[in-house]
Amino acid sequence: MTPSDTLDRTFAALADPTRRAILARLAAGDATVTELAVPFAMSQPAVSKHLRVLERAGLVTRGRDAQRRPCHLLAAPLKTATDWLAAYRDHWEASYRQLDDLLTDLQQREP
Repeated sequence: MTPSDTLDRTFAALADPTRRAILARLAAGDATVTELAVPFAMSQPAVSKHLRVLERAGLVTRGRDAQRRPCHLLAAPLKTATDWLAAYRDHWEASYRQLDDLLTDLQQREP
């Protein structure tokens, strides 16, 4: 999978608020589908569909622990997305610094 494919799948997975909430829950620790379904007004099969999208994006894995099948957060694709966004953040910070400089210059010119 290319880095572009990874970004596409990551951002597609993050586009849904339910999937973002699932990731936030998994950031606190592993959980089963049953545990993940509790705060949502949806069935376990619906939560499983969201988990499959997150798995395809490489953001979640499902393990096996005796009778339990806990889901686990994988943060590496989030780091890739953050790194990609950082270049744009740097651009906007530089633009804001230029604007600040211009405003300071204009204020100093006022009588």
